[in-house]
Amino acid sequence: MSWNYWLLQIPRWLSVAFTVAVILNIIAVVQEKSTVWCDVLAVLPLGLLLLAGLCLFLLPYAARCVGDRSDTMAGKTSKTQVTLTEKTAAKRAAAEPTLLSGGNPQIAKGYGEAPVQAYIAAMPGWKSDVGRRLDALITRIVPNVYKAVKWNSPFYGIEGQGWFLGIHCFTKYIKVAFFRGASLQPLPPGHSKQKEVRYLDIREDDEIDEAQLAAWVEQASQLPGERM
Repeated sequence: MSWNYWLLQIPRWLSVAFTVAVILNIIAVVQEKSTVWCDVLAVLPLGLLLLAGLCLFLLPYAARCVGDRSDTMAGKTSKTQVTLTEKTAAKRAAAEPTLLSGGNPQIAKGYGEAPVQAYIAAMPGWKSDVGRRLDALITRIVPNVYKAVKWNSPFYGIEGQGWFLGIHCFTKYIKVAFFRGASLQPLPPGHSKQKEVRYLDIREDDEIDEAQLAAWVEQASQLPGERM
């Protein structure tokens, strides 16, 4: 049983005790045996009954105050949780780069290893693995390679001498651009509207000729770079 039940029972038993005390007091008066303790016997339960009635009167107001405070705290907690959830979602959205048309990751312009690795990690599906292979091959062939992400594409070059290679994602393939490709032997297969540029397109099921690709990268790194 809850404490509310017992609190409601107290006035009932005090009423019974008061009634019994009054009856005993009346009997004592009739028999002319009234004493001080008979008078006190009736006053004591009456005082307790008044105190219990006052408690019952104030109880609903106290419960309402506690409930309002709980609702306020619950509301604050709920708002805090919503705010934290929104902030977490915003951070996740910010941590996941947007994919532009063709599935090309949108990466802020930056120089060095970090933006290039962020681009590679954001390349969708099989392209990310190919991106890691290309990056590892270029770094192995040209240990002093200088890296950057510009116009949402990784660039590879020699610091102070310009860029010799770039990578870009399209829907069904990865395009490797040799900015002085017309001077490479043999010529990379992809044509360009720009006279000096040649392309190598890599599709999902293509076998990459790493030996040939390494030779092109080595040759390209020794040619004058493209200033961009």
